[in-house]
Order: sequence, then structure tokens, then C-alpha cells
Amino acid sequence: MANINEIAKIAGVSSATVSRVINRNGYVSDDTRTKVEAVIKKLDYVPNRNAVFLKTGMTKMLGIIAPDFSDSLTVFLRSFTLAAQKEGYNVTLFITGGDKKKELDAFEMLRHKQLDGLVLVIRLNDWDQLEPFTKYGPIVTWQRVDSKHIPSVFMNHYQGYMLGLEHLYASGCRNIANLYGSTRGLNTKSRMQAYADFCQKYKLDPKFEQQFKGLNSIEDGEAILDWYAEQSDKPDGFATSSDAVAAGLVAEARRRGYNIPTDFSVVGFDNIEISRLLDITTIDYPIAKQAQNAFTIIFNQLLYKNLPLLPLEFDLIKRKTTR
Repeated sequence: MANINEIAKIAGVSSATVSRVINRNGYVSDDTRTKVEAVIKKLDYVPNRNAVFLKTGMTKMLGIIAPDFSDSLTVFLRSFTLAAQKEGYNVTLFITGGDKKKELDAFEMLRHKQLDGLVLVIRLNDWDQLEPFTKYGPIVTWQRVDSKHIPSVFMNHYQGYMLGLEHLYASGCRNIANLYGSTRGLNTKSRMQAYADFCQKYKLDPKFEQQFKGLNSIEDGEAILDWYAEQSDKPDGFATSSDAVAAGLVAEARRRGYNIPTDFSVVGFDNIEISRLLDITTIDYPIAKQAQNAFTIIFNQLLYKNLPLLPLEFDLIKRKTTR
């Protein structure tokens, strides 16, 4: 079986250069990289990952922990994986299904050096239980958290949600119903605060404020039409927790013959593919950039670098579900 020294001899370079090509670490000119990769391919060389780990102390493996699959997780996972692969890392996905033990199992893999770093999408266990694991490797969360040990790539949803509310008001809506997600996290609480401030600013009656919480799926959005049909004083606008909820609401409304935005307006949140397909006005929530920032934070800690994070901001994407 070929080894690094043989590859170096045939390619006419040093073994250190071959190592940099294999590990994608350090500068190598394009011409040299092409020449070395051609020799590697010709000799059918496969690096011994166990030997690499013993030498560097790094597995080149990162983990993402999430309670379940979702459209937004797919966007996050794709962007994070592409950023990781560019630097020679692979990514393992842990779906816990709401099981706290499965979440801790992934953290134990970090402790046992089977992973170099972790991204926690939404926690199940208490932060006090998770923070001690930071001594074994970098941990980043997508969840909004106030922690001195675990950095977050969150954005303040107050700003994004207020963008949607202001757009509904500017388009003539005065009877706005909010379809909130889980109230356990700080993001939903920020959205609720945005609506309270919004109502105070425009002297509106928040009469639907306590109606809808914990809505996250297309089916949740569809079910809202049953409630809407029974109301004598109907809302003229819906601010939703996600594009999935907005899509369910819009699709079911169209099936039942409602005219959007004549009967009521709808604003989604995330700006994922389904909102474009259904022409839903939404708030662009730059998930892909947050994922890239998550990798950058981990990469900086692992290799003692100081690469800058991407700037993040919300944006209103106006389509056909609002006036």
C-alpha cells in the first residue's frame, strides 16, 4: 500500500506538502495540489484516519443536534455542511426525537474525542448540564441563549417580526392575529413583545393575542381555517411563526375559495423555498449565513483563528399574500 513518502517522491514534493493536500490544511499552490492529487488517485491512496487522529488529535468530524427534521433545519444543515467540507470536515446529524438522553449521548461523543465540535439547534437538557462539556471542544447553538460558555448565532426575532407587523399595518390591516411557535424559547417571547409594542404604538386592541401558540407545521396552518370560518369578527391579517405555518394557512384558504389578500393577508417567516413557490410575503431570516457563522466559530476555536462572522439582518420579501 502506498504511503505519503512514496507520493511525495513521485510528485517531486515534500511529504509535508502531501500532508497539507490530504488534510486540506495550509497553503499549497493550485499546480502542486493538482499534481499531488493526480499521484494520489493513480496510487489509489486512502489515508488512515486513525493514524491522522493520533497525530493531530482531531477527528475532522462535527455534530449537529436537533430534536426533529424541519425545513429550516435542512437549510441550516446544508449550509453548515458545505462550509465544513470546504475545510475538510464531515458532519454527523443527531436527531433526538425529544429524548434528553440522546442529546447527552452526542455530548458524550465530544467528551470521548469522537467529535471535534457540536452545534446544538434547540436544547432539551438544562444549560447548566451542558455547559461543562465546553472543556472538551467548541459548542455553538442556534438557539437564543445568555451563556458565557456557549456562543449563539441567533438573531433577535423582535426586529424581524416587527418588520412583518409594520408591513401588515401599512397595507391596511388592523385586526391582526399572531400564530406563534413554541413559547419555551426566547424567540417567541421576543415576537410577543414586538406585537405588544406594536399594538401600543398604533393603539390597537390585541384581541387575538392569547389564541395561538405552539404552531410550527403546515398542518397547524391548515387548521386555523376552521377557527377563522367560525369568527364573526375576523382578522384581516396573520403574522405567522414560520413559512410552513403560512403555507398551510394559504394553501387551505385557497382550497376553500378565500381570496388572499382580499379576505386577509398573510406574512410568513424564514423565506425558505415553499414561500417562493406559493408567493407568500415573508421575512427573510438568513439561516444559511447563521449556519456559516456557526462553523466559523467552531473553526476559529479549533485552529486558533480569528476569521470574521458574516453580518446578519432581516429583510421583508413582499409577494402576493399581502396588499
